[in-house]
Order: sequence, then structure tokens, then C-alpha cells
Amino acid sequence: METVFGILESINAVTLSVPVLLVLLAVGVLFTVWSGFLQYRALTHGFGLLTGRWTAPGGPGVLSHFSALSAALAATVGLGNIAGVAIAVEIGGPGAVFWMWVVGFVGMAIKATEVLLAVIYRDVSDPANPHGGTMWVAKRGLAELSPRLARTGTVVGGAFSVALLTYAFFAGNMFQSWSVGDTTREYFGVAPWLTGLVLAAAVGVVIIGGIRRIGALAARLVPIMGSIYVLAGLWVLYMNADELPGTFALILTSAFSPADAGGAFLGAGLATAFIFGMKRALFSSEAGLGSAPIAHAAVRTREPVTEGIVAGLEPFIDTLVVCTVTALVILVSGVWDRGPSAAWEEPPAFEQTDSGWIPGTDTPPVWEDGGWHAGDSVFVVVAGDDGRERLYGRIEPGNAGPRIQWTPLPLDGEPRLVEDGLFADYTASTLTAKAFDSAADGLGQWMVTLTIWLFAISTMITWSYYGEQAITYLFGQRWIPPYRAVYCGLIVLACTGLIQTTRELDTLSTVGVGLMLIINLPLMVILGHKAMGAYKDYVGRLERGDIHP
Repeated sequence: METVFGILESINAVTLSVPVLLVLLAVGVLFTVWSGFLQYRALTHGFGLLTGRWTAPGGPGVLSHFSALSAALAATVGLGNIAGVAIAVEIGGPGAVFWMWVVGFVGMAIKATEVLLAVIYRDVSDPANPHGGTMWVAKRGLAELSPRLARTGTVVGGAFSVALLTYAFFAGNMFQSWSVGDTTREYFGVAPWLTGLVLAAAVGVVIIGGIRRIGALAARLVPIMGSIYVLAGLWVLYMNADELPGTFALILTSAFSPADAGGAFLGAGLATAFIFGMKRALFSSEAGLGSAPIAHAAVRTREPVTEGIVAGLEPFIDTLVVCTVTALVILVSGVWDRGPSAAWEEPPAFEQTDSGWIPGTDTPPVWEDGGWHAGDSVFVVVAGDDGRERLYGRIEPGNAGPRIQWTPLPLDGEPRLVEDGLFADYTASTLTAKAFDSAADGLGQWMVTLTIWLFAISTMITWSYYGEQAITYLFGQRWIPPYRAVYCGLIVLACTGLIQTTRELDTLSTVGVGLMLIINLPLMVILGHKAMGAYKDYVGRLERGDIHP
């Protein structure tokens, strides 16, 4: 597995490099300016479309604007907002939050444009089962641009479908189930594999009903679960109101200068904050990935622009509201740079194995609260080849008390302990839950655990549908039943110990992101004139009064 993760990290280093992320920002700025700040139109006219005030009846499709937005939000407002933000803050530091905000703002224009193109080029030959997304934009849009590009468009659509399936399996599925399994085990002692079985059964029951059932469930579930989570977060922030001015100052300063290391936090430079903030915002809002347009393409409308405007609300709700609440709760709680959970009677000596260095086993830690759980992940902070690094271990029961099975850390020289004590590894969603617990005992245990179950189920359901559309494009609908079986099987597999640490979770969940960006962003630029022409025509008619409430 170390070799596999090494390969995946190498792929991510290229496909999600700083130049690619800068291109994403540039595309966002391009469509922000080209549309005349579409963000304003989304925040005003978009809400009118959601309530039905501006929506004309008729048109192909099966979902209302509200159901289509809810289905898309079911995939984005999820563990990316809880676990993904926790990863961004824990690795990228407070400065990562600023870059999440940047992606959220320009992402509104990106999301509106890609959804508008998806609705324009969707396949509604079967009105009760429409197909849309970047694969259809590539196939139909490039062919419309030039007949000589027809075959190229088909191939590009196929490549995007493969990248989409990769993301669906890892991020839309395994990231979700693993996070739920880890948090449920941490608080309630439930074996992760059992959590995986329950999740797989719940998802399997819903996805059989297709996009109609998914849209109906999302329209009920997303507003409820999102409101519960945000209100609980705002209460935590109210309880820590005196910390907020300093927290905002820390976010802004850390975005443009290195964030100092301390406690469990390893420190982060500008590049790390930029990459992890951008990457996790992408994972959360999916702006520019070309995935959300698949759900939006099922909307019932005669005006494709209307769904583009509604889609612009997604990054606002997802990133600028929900992700911000999560990030602020983590920062004001102090859990991101927490102190150790156990102390050493004397600092451990390090031993070298064939695979790397581990702490000596003759100096067991003394737990401050006397509590530990078999299977808990822990780490020590050492000075390594690249500065401060974490050396991970996993607690196992022993005859004389708990023992730690360490994962060797390969270094050129012997590591040096730079933080006294042993740290609990609060991974992803568990870190967020601990942050909520800091305001009130049990708040994270019950509220966050309940929320991540709902978030994970809704996300996995929607991403299953996204994967189905990729399978349909590549092989036809007859392959959907085997795909559903594999998809549900991966939910269980992720809860069997395949993933161990935060960094492995981050690596898996971002595979496919860069590949989707590299395909989708050029398509948006090439066909941008089509989207912007339709948008300005609609806005012109709206301003002239040709379109009435």
C-alpha cells in the first residue's frame, strides 16, 4: 500500500500543482468579468428561481430548480465541509481558509458556466431520463464547433468519464464511508466494517430509484441537515465570540506568510496553505470539476440559463457558508494545534528498522485521562528531513497495558523529538467533532456524528448517480447494475483498515480531481462564448422586462 499511495501522491503532485490551480483561478476571474459579475445575479435572481417566482412551466427534464440544486448540494455539502476542511486546516494551517474563500467566490461564476453548458448540450432524447455533464459537452459541443472535432469530442468525453469514475469511487464513496466509520468508532466503539455495511445498505436502497428518488430525498434531507449543522456551528462561534477577531487576523496573515508550528500543527508555508486551501475547496464545492452539471442537467426548464444562475449559489452555500463555519469552529477551539494526550516518563530513544525509524518500545506513554481505545491512531512530532514531521502509530492491547505498533518513518538521519508527549490523531471529521466538543461536551459526539451520517449518505447517493452517467456514456445502461454492486462494495471495503492516516485520506480523495480539471477547464474556455452569449441574452431580456415573474 505504501507503493500505491506513493504513486497516487506523484499523480496528484502533477495534476493539482500550483500552475493548474492558478489556471482555475484565472478561469474563474475570466467568467466573473465576462459575465459582469454573475455572482450578484446568482444571489438575487437565483433565489427567485428557486422559489418559483421566475420559473416558467414546461421544458424537458424531471427535476425542479430546487430539487436539482438539492441533488447537486447533496454531493457537495457533505464530508468535504467537515472532513475536508479539517484536513485543510490541519495541514495547510489557517491561511488555507482564505484560499478556500477565493475559490468559493470565483467558483460561483465557474459553476454557473459549466452548468449552463451542460444544460445546453444535454441529451433529452428520453425526457424522463436526461443525460448531461462534461462528457456530453465535449461530445456535442466540439462537434458543433467543427465536424472535424466530433471524434475528438467523443474521446475527450470518454477520458472525462474515466476520471469521473475515479473520483466517484475514491472521494464520493470511500472518503465518505471511512470518515463515518472512524468517527463512529471513536465515539461509540462501533467496528468500522459494521458501519460500512449499514451505509452500503442505505445507499443501495436509494440509488435503485434513480435520479427522481435521489432528487426527492435530497430536497428533504439537504436543507434539514445543512441547517442543523450551521446553527450548531454558529452557537459554538457565539460562545467563543472573543476569539473571532484574532482568528480572522490569523487567517489573513497566514494566507500570505508562513504559519508558525506548534503542538500537533507542523507549520505551513504560503505554498502549502494555497494548495490545501484550493484543493479542499475544490473537493467541497466541485467548482470546475464538471461533476455537478450532471445533476443540474436533469432540471425541467426551457431556459438553460436559469439553471446556470441557480447553480451559482452552490459554492456560496457550500464554501462561503458551511465550510467557513467549520473552519472557524476548528480554529477557535484550538484543536488544530492541540497539545499531547499522553506524556512520556522519559523521552523515547529511536530505533532504526529496515523500513525507517520508530520510537523505542521500552518507554511507554502515560495517558493523562487514563483512556485509550484499541485501533486509535497516534503520532509523535519529530524533526526530520523536511522539518517537523509526524511519526504515526496505532494502539494495540497488550498484557501489560496498551502498546503501540509504529509505522516506520524513512529518514536519512535519526529523528529528534520536538514536541513532548504522544498526540491523538484526530482524523478529518473526528477533528471537527472534537472542535465542537470543546464548546459543550457531547455536542461533537452526537451532532457531528449524526450530521456526517446524513452528509455521507446523501453524498454517496448523488455520486453514485454521477458514476452511473459515466458508465452509461462509456458502456451503456446495461452495465449500471454491476456498477451499483461494485460501488456499494467499496463502501464496506473503505471501512476495513485500507486507509490509516489523514495524508492517505487526502491522497485518495483527490485522485481524479486534477484530471477532471485538466479536461473540463479548457472545454469551458473553448465553448465559453456559447455560455456567455446565452447568459447575456437572457439577462438582457430580463432587464428589458421581456421575462415576467
